[in-house]
Amino acid sequence: MQVVYEDNHVIIVNKQSGEIVQGDKTGDTPLSDIVKAYLKEEYAKPGNVFLGVVHRLDRPVSGLVIFAKTSKALERLNWMFANGEVHKTYWAITKNVPPQIEGKLEHWLVRNEKQNKSYAYTKEKPGAKKAVLKYRLIGKTDNYNLLEIELLTGRHHQIRCQLAAMGCPIKGDLKYGAKRSNPDGSISLLARRMEFVHPVSKETITVEAPLPNDNLWQTINGG
Repeated sequence: MQVVYEDNHVIIVNKQSGEIVQGDKTGDTPLSDIVKAYLKEEYAKPGNVFLGVVHRLDRPVSGLVIFAKTSKALERLNWMFANGEVHKTYWAITKNVPPQIEGKLEHWLVRNEKQNKSYAYTKEKPGAKKAVLKYRLIGKTDNYNLLEIELLTGRHHQIRCQLAAMGCPIKGDLKYGAKRSNPDGSISLLARRMEFVHPVSKETITVEAPLPNDNLWQTINGG
């Protein structure tokens, strides 16, 4: 586990693809339990350790996950996420070139619980939620493109679904139309940067995830 930022109220870790943030039906050890064990050992805490899960990243996605170490921070962070006060930037690698170098995508997403998949529509549908993001092309190799994405709403599989709807499924994302999977089962989507006002100190916190240890990620970003 890699800690990117920590203070008395907040801990931000760099999630590896394949890790789950919170326990689910797989029974696999979630990142939240790993962070709790780290806090217990690091600070020799007796009894149960408090850790609040504020948001999640899909299992095949890597990058920044923020947890609350106090109930005060949890309450405020929950409010901040709900009200769009946490600014999240993602990087995604796609095979296809986007139609424009930069743009704004707006769709109505309908979530299918059974398939664990979302579907994008250009017009409002019953049960649909509006999804908005901005993207720009920031790097490329002969075969792949690197997009920077600013998430303006937080919907189920939003980036994966909206980029696929644009004709640019994320590398390795079979569920949303990629031709082949990545060898390690990941998809090439990284929660790269996070900026927010600290829930207690009120300072502006900006953190950045390291790039995955993978040749393509390193070369597409110019090494």
